[in-house]
Amino acid sequence: MIKLLRIDDRLVHGQVAMAWTPALGVDCLVVANDKVARDDFIKMTLNLAKPASARLLVKSIADTIAFLKDERSKPLKLLVLVNSVADAHTLAQSLPEITSINFGGLRMRDGAKAVSRAIYLTDADITLVRTLLEKGTALEVRQVPTDKPTGLESLI
Repeated sequence: MIKLLRIDDRLVHGQVAMAWTPALGVDCLVVANDKVARDDFIKMTLNLAKPASARLLVKSIADTIAFLKDERSKPLKLLVLVNSVADAHTLAQSLPEITSINFGGLRMRDGAKAVSRAIYLTDADITLVRTLLEKGTALEVRQVPTDKPTGLESLI
């Protein structure tokens, strides 16, 4: 069961390990990213940052979709982490059970503008956000579970 799909360009870090994992009661983190899935060094560093209470899977976007559709993943309590709006959009389009997405952190990059203290979106990101909103996907900005969630639609 997917407990949360989170967009955070840092993927696994302190907020994920120390705040989100216990708050959600997840037992498995899934990093869905094509580049990271091919990079053994980054996988090793993410594994060092994960909480001891959860296992870490690093998969390509296509393999993540296949894994999440597989009945064997259903008993797991999953926190799915992506580092881009595009990857979250792809997962949400392929997996109808994804009805909400958490925007935890997207740092400044070329062409991006701030929509909150920790979220910077490009025009391409905003186009994808609008398609998710039209589909009825709930999009919240919240860095840690104790923060008050803010609907992304009110910020763009």
